[in-house]
Amino acid sequence: MLEIKDLKKSFGDTLVWDNVNLTINDGTTLAIIGKSGSGKSVLMKHLNGLMYPDSGNVLIDGRNLNDLTYVDLRIVRQKFGVLFQGGALFDSISAFENVAFPLRYFTRKTEKEIRDRVMSCLEMVNLENIGDKGTSELSGGMKKRVGLARAIVLEPEYLLYDEPTSGLDPETSDEINDLIIHMSKNLSITSVVISHDMHSVLRVAEFAAFIDEQKLSWYGTIDELKKSDNKRLMEFTRASEYQI
Repeated sequence: MLEIKDLKKSFGDTLVWDNVNLTINDGTTLAIIGKSGSGKSVLMKHLNGLMYPDSGNVLIDGRNLNDLTYVDLRIVRQKFGVLFQGGALFDSISAFENVAFPLRYFTRKTEKEIRDRVMSCLEMVNLENIGDKGTSELSGGMKKRVGLARAIVLEPEYLLYDEPTSGLDPETSDEINDLIIHMSKNLSITSVVISHDMHSVLRVAEFAAFIDEQKLSWYGTIDELKKSDNKRLMEFTRASEYQI
């Protein structure tokens, strides 16, 4: 379980958000939504200790990130897989080696074990035949899927998605959405999706948290979101590409 308690973050004199409280239960998919610049991705980076708050706490399965040593934090971070917005693949190595990288860095698996695990993950994202390709040979959607294969290769408990459908055409976006749903259901993973794509949010998430006016402005289920009379939330959803 992920718990956010009284979180505050600023950059210099600029307040990002304050007094954020949120619990993400195991096995659920939460979408964090809000306008560009509202601090969605900043909040995500607090979940696995890539950023630290000015005040407040983040608890992972009851462990406060602020209290962990560097060694313990590295261990906790291995519970997380991250799909970065642009895929964040290494350009100098093949798709296979991109997915294999965490296994080589964090484990002592044999080459056969690495190959078997990488091929299994590539198969899960429907890319079992592209392992030898360089990243320059991959489309935007394929890069996202390779990035997702890399995110799950260490069998994480939590998956963080940073704008997973950004820059993709509608058909490719739907493929990514289907994979997010598949990962959540079949790998028993807790998922956090950062997005302003309401079509994606409505498809993949069970809960939504709306960051607005430097705070957590609204939280609830997707059904509650559709019926909400929160003025700012309604304005945001109506202005999105998908009309509820």
